[in-house]
Amino acid sequence: MTKIKDKTVLITGGASGIGRLMGERMLERGAAKLVIWDINDAMMQEVAEAFRARQWEVYTYNVDVSDVEAIQQAAAAVEKEVGTVDLLINNAGVVVGKEFVEHSHHDIDFTMSINTAALMHISLAFLPTMIAQGSGHIINIASAAGLVSNPKMAVYCASKWAVIGWSDSLWLELKQKHPGITVSTVTPYYINTGMFDGVRSPIIPIISPELAVAKILRGIERNKRFVRMPGIIYLLPLVKGLLSAGLFDLIVGKGMGVYKTMTNFKGRKATQKTEVKA
Repeated sequence: MTKIKDKTVLITGGASGIGRLMGERMLERGAAKLVIWDINDAMMQEVAEAFRARQWEVYTYNVDVSDVEAIQQAAAAVEKEVGTVDLLINNAGVVVGKEFVEHSHHDIDFTMSINTAALMHISLAFLPTMIAQGSGHIINIASAAGLVSNPKMAVYCASKWAVIGWSDSLWLELKQKHPGITVSTVTPYYINTGMFDGVRSPIIPIISPELAVAKILRGIERNKRFVRMPGIIYLLPLVKGLLSAGLFDLIVGKGMGVYKTMTNFKGRKATQKTEVKA
């Protein structure tokens, strides 16, 4: 079981959305220190002031997680100024939300660098000290979009499929050689944070941030390998395995309306696109 009390927690994209809420809940559970990585200085300052007013120890770092050098420099600064990170929550993410042919090459690289590569680089930066102390927990916020394809989400789906494969492989490697360190892969459906404004889901409920964070924290404390929400998401791998592609499209895509959820997608303003999730 992972204990949050007295631990140092780092959350990327921690200045808004479920990142901010997770930080608050971690501190309420007794976390000793909270480290926030984000690119929005104003929002980080607001969060830090609010949390420090409650006598909590909070550190903020402006980090562009698409920049590997920036990640390495910030990680070194955190370990020098704050100490060893016990819980690393890879939460930052972006979505473009348009048909693949409408993407620019920059859109593709931008999405993959933040949603996929950044999680690997950040984890690689902090894993050596976790291994040295013999404990740690890495939480990777992926998405149900990494389990099922969806129109207007091709690159986003690709980025999350990659995260799930890498994150679970990392779980296996660490279990074999460093069992004191665990990895949790989170695959939520759409969460109502504003990142997916305009999304409509007629059958599967869009998740409230409060419920999402409660489930994530419960999964962390229980060392769950996968945290999926809502419960129907646990059935997706089984359903995809049992049904033909055509029947899956008919039942899930058309019947449950999943393939039309992004039709009226608007999303957040560009300055706020470092939070997740769906």
